[in-house]
Amino acid sequence: MVLGTAQDAGYPQAACVKSCCRKVAQNEGLKRYPACLAIVDEQADTYFLFEATPNIREQLDLLYQNSKVSPGKMPAGIVLTHAHIGHYAGLIQLGREVIGANAIPVHALPKMGAFLQTNGPWSQLVELENISIRELKPDSTTALRPEVSIRPFLVPHRDEFSETAGYEIAFGRKKALFIPDIDKWERWDRDIRAYLPEVDIAFLDATFFKDGELPNRNMAEIPHPFVAESMALLDGLSDADRAKVHFIHFNHTNPLLFDVEAQNEVLQKGYNLAGQGMKIPF
Repeated sequence: MVLGTAQDAGYPQAACVKSCCRKVAQNEGLKRYPACLAIVDEQADTYFLFEATPNIREQLDLLYQNSKVSPGKMPAGIVLTHAHIGHYAGLIQLGREVIGANAIPVHALPKMGAFLQTNGPWSQLVELENISIRELKPDSTTALRPEVSIRPFLVPHRDEFSETAGYEIAFGRKKALFIPDIDKWERWDRDIRAYLPEVDIAFLDATFFKDGELPNRNMAEIPHPFVAESMALLDGLSDADRAKVHFIHFNHTNPLLFDVEAQNEVLQKGYNLAGQGMKIPF
């Protein structure tokens, strides 16, 4: 289940008075939480979260209301990509001031895990055993349940406090790819085109649509791959492989959040947009 599709700050973004965010005042249905996935096993009444965003409360409500998971049920584990606010700040809700959770496994690469253990207020979650850090190794498979496993891999990004991970998620014979944050594809030592034939669905970084989206900023300083660049790179793939791509992690300025013409441009080229609340059966 997709529990959020926006960049770290959500949509609308705090203190934004531009037309992009004013659109939400006119249509509350446009509101989006930061990028987050849940792997849900309704029969076992269990689930895993990929990312713990600042909107974790609303996202858990979204999960409870749209699945058979018991209301109030805590995740069987949380998988983190990196230490930027939209991807881990929600962990604070697990502390004694709020939920008072009991040793929820938090899966992360070594620097991310060490950051949580050695910096407050996150270290208090560890000391009080609200969370339990489970260190992952790049390119090594870890089983979350007998039928669910994850394989993290390093991707280039602004790594001020931690490394940045992407994930291959396996459900039996089905596989998903999750790369919500990455610098330009050419900065990676791997080829995203080689991954797509091997997975069933891919959630890829779509922070910005095209160059010039931030008129007062040098966008080279924020080197996410533009959606336009990603589509140009992937256009040589088969129709079936392009259809696996679901763009996610939209900045509040990204017209793919609110502009039908931009959305249709992506869809007509054979790609997809992740939708908040969408379910992908496996």
